Amino acid sequence: MCDIAIPTAEQATTNDFETRLVQALNESGLLLLTSIGHRTGLLEALAGQAALTSQALAEHTGLQERYVREWLGGMVAAEVVETDPQAATYWLPDERAELLTNKGPVNLAVYAQFIPLLGSVEDDVVRCFREGGGVPYSRYPRFQEVMASDSAQTVLPALFDAILPLASELPERLEAGIRVLDCACGRGCALLAMAERYPQSRFVGYDLSDEAIGWANAQAARAGLTNLTFEVRDLSDFDATTEPAAFDLITTFDGIHDQGQPRRLLAGIRRSLAADGVYLVQDIHASSHHHLDRDHPLGAMLYAVSVSHCMTVSLAQGGEGLGTMWGRERALAYLKEAGFADVQVHQLEHDFQNDYFVCRP
Repeated sequence: MCDIAIPTAEQATTNDFETRLVQALNESGLLLLTSIGHRTGLLEALAGQAALTSQALAEHTGLQERYVREWLGGMVAAEVVETDPQAATYWLPDERAELLTNKGPVNLAVYAQFIPLLGSVEDDVVRCFREGGGVPYSRYPRFQEVMASDSAQTVLPALFDAILPLASELPERLEAGIRVLDCACGRGCALLAMAERYPQSRFVGYDLSDEAIGWANAQAARAGLTNLTFEVRDLSDFDATTEPAAFDLITTFDGIHDQGQPRRLLAGIRRSLAADGVYLVQDIHASSHHHLDRDHPLGAMLYAVSVSHCMTVSLAQGGEGLGTMWGRERALAYLKEAGFADVQVHQLEHDFQNDYFVCRP
């Protein structure tokens, strides 16, 4: 009788890990192809369409057929796009189109863009591992564009019905007219929506990015919003330069953890808030302890974002380098240190990725 080799527990674990890594390599290819499909319009063009040849899809999108055909091959291999080999046609099933295009409530293809975007600065990040310092904000020309797409799916759909009502008095006060500031506003999507909804209130947005502020000001002008202004501003000395009690509502949407001087910004926000004001914070839902992030559904991805953007951008400013996954415990400690006596933490059903803090003096 032949002896049957039974793998040891260690061998089984190694084999499982090898399988996991091979799957991860394959799925990373899917994310790159998905990002390309999103940016070129191929996914939107396939959604809701009858089966198309690669030539017909190329003509429909104005793209080069050879590239379209190779992209289709990858999406078929990834079991996203279906094909009829006899007719040489391709289609995107409706249930997948709902998750990868604007046909559904959430377009997950938006998030696939982070992989090539962050990969483009890998050489810079590796240099920082060896030499210290950080990668400056200017090395991420598309980051604000991608973050605006993210905000359009997490903040804007819930802003009026779920986020602002976390402080129950806010909708009524905004209707009557108050002073509102959004720090690290990016392209200002939330402010643009609020300024249109609440014409009696006055809105200001600050961000370090010239590109983001330029885009936001153009949008505000196009919409004829006279109650809204955007300014390029370095917030690292906000504790010293802000006007006391200047605002009734201050917001930050995923804006604290990549600041050069987050403690100074929070202290400045507290200083510039009126006595009956509200500071509303959206930031990443995580723990401040690595071992407690093992069960986070996007833990590894968010740490990758931190290493390749949020932490390193802060360090490039000579800053603290908090990082994306600074965590709820540290956030609560920083808010208390800044002088907020009443802090309530909420999670919203539509957004497992973020915590929402309602802070009062």
